[in-house]
Amino acid sequence: MTGHPGTRPGASATAAASLSIDRLDIAAPGAFAAAVAPLFEGARGFLGRLAMARPFGSVEAMFEAARRIAHAMPVEEQVELIDAHPRLGAPPAEVSTLSFVEQGYARDGATPAPDLAAELDGLNEAYEARFGFRYCVFVAGRSRVALLPELVAALEADRDAELTRALDAVVDIARDRYATMTSAAREASR
Repeated sequence: MTGHPGTRPGASATAAASLSIDRLDIAAPGAFAAAVAPLFEGARGFLGRLAMARPFGSVEAMFEAARRIAHAMPVEEQVELIDAHPRLGAPPAEVSTLSFVEQGYARDGATPAPDLAAELDGLNEAYEARFGFRYCVFVAGRSRVALLPELVAALEADRDAELTRALDAVVDIARDRYATMTSAAREASR
């Protein structure tokens, strides 16, 4: 794990143990929401809807339901789900432990170059002014610099297309986080 504030040794393994689909399917709604909250940056309205869609029976079914629910919610709740994620290039102290790693702060350093930070701030502000929600992308190990062309291109997109893309990104991020966390739990138990 990183040295990001709030990270406890073994914390991800403990959290991942609670992500067994068998446990998630029978947990009380609040316990379910708490267990999967890190996957979705704690988006409460969405987590409540996902909790009510159980049982899933499989991890794949859970994420299929997550995608279906995300796309079917009222727009205000969709925006809430997207905006639960930090801005691309947000200051490291303002992001969750998982976002800290995903955005490359653990790999590239916690302080982005001032010119990159300024460029990301400007692009994020332009995007949010145009669409009314944050730019959310599945980073998938790419650097912040590598993501700039996609953010610039997104500024020319249709709002509905961007909303759809961002909701898919939220679910893709959650799916990747689930895989990472459960893999860490398996490794820790060996």
